[in-house]
Amino acid sequence: MPHSLFISDLHLSADHAHSIAAFRRFIATLAPQAEALYILGDLFEYWAGDDDRHDPFHAEVTGALHGLSALGVKVRLMHGNRDLLMGDALAKAAGADLLDDPTLLDLYGTPTLLSHGDTLCTDDVEYQQFRAQVRSPVFRQKFLARPLAERKAYIEQLRRHSDEAKRIKASEIMDVNDDAVAALLRQHRYPRLIHGHTHRPKRHEHVVDGHRCERWVLSDWDQQPTALCCDAQGCRVLSF
Repeated sequence: MPHSLFISDLHLSADHAHSIAAFRRFIATLAPQAEALYILGDLFEYWAGDDDRHDPFHAEVTGALHGLSALGVKVRLMHGNRDLLMGDALAKAAGADLLDDPTLLDLYGTPTLLSHGDTLCTDDVEYQQFRAQVRSPVFRQKFLARPLAERKAYIEQLRRHSDEAKRIKASEIMDVNDDAVAALLRQHRYPRLIHGHTHRPKRHEHVVDGHRCERWVLSDWDQQPTALCCDAQGCRVLSF
């Protein structure tokens, strides 16, 4: 049966043997059978700019995705919080199209909204302020003008700060806010919602203005490599 696959939060890095092995298995087994593969953010542990796409590890990942595209699988990439600097050159190397966040599509007859998911974590005020700063065109332009090595060092520093901040934050504020979810579903006329980011894979149901909407949270591959498979009959989680 025709189907599409959804993954996110792979955090691929040459230092993460577990997620690399899972990615290779996925590319060799499940991915070629799909009509389309949607990667909803955080494909890489971090992305310092498209001029880093020639790194051997990055070239392996993009080459694998380009190979899927050559087989006829439509590859779609969405920015996450770790790889928001992915650009057209990276997408071309991967044989992929970049998606806006959010993106609404008709998925085998069911309106389905795709998002990375971080915009829904509105209780984490510090993160939302940081997100607005780094996604501004001025910041992006200035940052990409710096040497690649300097950008990488800065991102490594940010990651260490983020890890420290997460240890002292209440876990609840790093999850989605129900009101933010309801507002997004209402804005797009009550679709199914698929997102990642929170690392809390689960199927949820939301009743918004009398409309019952399902929300699928994708897994992170650091702990639980899975893919969400959706077809005309619905969605289900696949392990591999």
